[in-house]
Amino acid sequence: DNSRMKSDTQWVIDSMRVKTPGHRTQIGSLSGGNQQKVIIGRWLLTQPEILMLDEPTRGIDVGAKFEIYQLIAELAKKGKGIIIISSEMPELLGITDRILVMSNGLVSGIVDTKTTTQNEILRLASLHL
Repeated sequence: DNSRMKSDTQWVIDSMRVKTPGHRTQIGSLSGGNQQKVIIGRWLLTQPEILMLDEPTRGIDVGAKFEIYQLIAELAKKGKGIIIISSEMPELLGITDRILVMSNGLVSGIVDTKTTTQNEILRLASLHL
């Protein structure tokens, strides 16, 4: 239904702080960061309890990364489970509580981001090579 689609679109624009001329703008004409926010917002419309984000900030500018990080923090505060798959170690250390490290398809360890180091994560990542 058209009115539902319009209200859902406006919710995504407002709640995700998407910078767009209007709700009829094609997603492909938005910046990479705003495209990413729209995609996350569409998933949030389904009201998931757990959200899995694969490389959520790859290829977007620093300002958009910060907005995505804020969104992740807000969702976690609301009790949502957030699983982030990322090759950006500083990103993972900055926005997560725990990191599950895998090597060659096997779990090498789970570390607390408050007490671990990049060297420890790299050591775990090379365990099963």
